[in-house]
Amino acid sequence: MAERSYKFDTKAIHAGVNPDPTTGAVMTPIYQTTTFAQEKVGEHKGFAYARSSNPTRNVLENAIAALENTKYGACFGSGVAAIDAVLKLLSPGDEVITTDDLYGGSYRIFTTIFAKYGIKFHFIKMKDVKVLEQTINKKTKLVWVETPTNPMMNIVDLAAISKITQKNNLLLAVDNTFATPYLQTPIDLGADIVMHSATKYLGGHSDVVMGFLATNNEEVAKEIYHIQNTTGAIAGPMDSFLVLRGLKTLHLRMERHCENGAQLAYFLRNHPQIEKVHWPGFKDHPNHAIAKKQMKGFGGMLSFTLKGDSIQAAHKLMESFKVITLAESLGGVESLVCHPATMTHAALPKEEREKAGITDSLIRLSVGVEHIEDLKQDIMQALTK
Repeated sequence: MAERSYKFDTKAIHAGVNPDPTTGAVMTPIYQTTTFAQEKVGEHKGFAYARSSNPTRNVLENAIAALENTKYGACFGSGVAAIDAVLKLLSPGDEVITTDDLYGGSYRIFTTIFAKYGIKFHFIKMKDVKVLEQTINKKTKLVWVETPTNPMMNIVDLAAISKITQKNNLLLAVDNTFATPYLQTPIDLGADIVMHSATKYLGGHSDVVMGFLATNNEEVAKEIYHIQNTTGAIAGPMDSFLVLRGLKTLHLRMERHCENGAQLAYFLRNHPQIEKVHWPGFKDHPNHAIAKKQMKGFGGMLSFTLKGDSIQAAHKLMESFKVITLAESLGGVESLVCHPATMTHAALPKEEREKAGITDSLIRLSVGVEHIEDLKQDIMQALTK
């Protein structure tokens, strides 16, 4: 199908997928094989060895690429494996500019792995594009963006950032995990590379770990495929099948995530025990207008602080939930709550965390698709304790 001519809902179900030519199976089979028979030396049906390519994985790569409005897509064994592949596009001496409140795993791979190989990282408040312009120098090669950011839910103006990166001949990579292609497509706003932890919303059922990269740049795509094949951090066929299944309901799930997220954001904001709620849908949220312009909805992620800034109170609250599950990760059909300072962002030094607003009482909530009244009642009973 000509993917760009169809609406997102139709693409989520059909893009990249065709009935199996051998059996007519509607759902792409799990090609659980390491190697493929060759008719003659060097002559095969497009597949030789499963690290290089696998039919199930290829279908998924094409499907997600279609949703991100790109020509090329590559799946990896995890989200950080996808990040690793992007950083391997760089050379010693290159510099990267990124946000100061990004996923802890991204910070960890930046500072503990690639910094050792001579790559320098600048962590800035990117919601103000002027700060980016002031930080760029001759050694800058990559700008790495999250929007909304994890966990402070800051919004970065992708169109404005891309104008700066294009003017300076820099690569712009966007972690689109929180928003998903249902809510925003960074390539259409000028990004060069889009990254996903497909573990989250794309899979959607908390049963698979996977990463993904998409691009329209042919040279970048060739290098990404080379890195994927050479280093071997690939996604397996069973995992590819699971995420392919998850994509088919992405639009339905995201609508409910957004709906529940909005209701809980206002519910928490009006509760006397809550100090502040971070959610880009509030009209007084910094860069709300940008979020409204570049996103279809505001997503199912939010964070909040309790009055008193007590880590003990935060832990007590999270341990008191009955419906909401205390766990790392996000984007599943079930609501998940975590404590960034001691869980997802523990890799950040305390001083850096606090500069970014990640205080001891900050709680991150991934709002699931349960009935909203059950979620509200769960929060109420936990707050009473």
